[in-house]
Amino acid sequence: MAILRLVARRLLSSIPLLFLVSALTFVLVSLVPGDPARTIVGQHATVEQYEAVRRQLGLDDALPVQYGHWLMRVFHGDLGSSLFSGEAVTDVLGGRVPVSLSLITVGTLVSGILGVALGLTSARRGGILVKLVDGLSLVGLAVPAFWFALVLIAVGAVKLRWFPVTGYVPFADDPAAWARSLVLPVLSLSLSAVSIIAKQTRDSVLDTFKRDFIRVMEANGFSRRSILYRHVLRNAALPVVTVLGVVLVSLLAASVFVETVFAMPGLGSLTQQATIQHDIPVIQGTVLCITVFVVMVNLLVDLAYGRLDPRVRTS
Repeated sequence: MAILRLVARRLLSSIPLLFLVSALTFVLVSLVPGDPARTIVGQHATVEQYEAVRRQLGLDDALPVQYGHWLMRVFHGDLGSSLFSGEAVTDVLGGRVPVSLSLITVGTLVSGILGVALGLTSARRGGILVKLVDGLSLVGLAVPAFWFALVLIAVGAVKLRWFPVTGYVPFADDPAAWARSLVLPVLSLSLSAVSIIAKQTRDSVLDTFKRDFIRVMEANGFSRRSILYRHVLRNAALPVVTVLGVVLVSLLAASVFVETVFAMPGLGSLTQQATIQHDIPVIQGTVLCITVFVVMVNLLVDLAYGRLDPRVRTS
């Protein structure tokens, strides 16, 4: 019951956030230079044609009225249609979400596994591995994901020809080709994530080893390996889980550039294209989808906290 109350409380608190983000996005998009009606009719259209398209798209209404109409459609499960293609926004998102989810999910798994493994090894053995983790953290924070993506393309795709340069293959069509199409994008996303997770894991494990109850266990003859895997990891997992949540959201932001570099038809490239075209319904739909994703990530982090630390369930 405590977990259910936690989920309900988090979901209810996210409703104002969804309203705020959607309204703020609507205002910011209206301030971006460009006119979708002019783009549709072209530069040589008459004033009457231009005004007719604006009325048809509802662009001649006041901004609060446009937002109110969009909000009413959302309450009925309708995110509108693209101003350019006429395709329903839900259908557009349905074709793009699996691409971004594949990229971000695999990137998070790779980053988490490699980061935790490297951090644990560094905490256990010390020495040069400590300097390696620190150096990797500096490199990961300094090197932009899109630059690293270009390097990977030059080496892994152009020179060695091990992986495709661009594109995405759905898992249902060919699982092996799906995995190959994700290798380079995932590696470009994971560089900074692995370094951050490794450093946080190492610092959390070393900090936990310094606590009094660990020293008592060591004095009573418990092996260091037993202490590490049975007690230290559970106590050190809380800050690592927090970092994993932050990394997952940051991968979503970085995927905008990575999807553009690798020509992947995901939410990142869709957002960029819709912003250039001033396609308000598509922009609103993608922002709403991304916001829901961030809310779900935070909810998963809270649930993981409740699992690792029962005191969180009652807070």
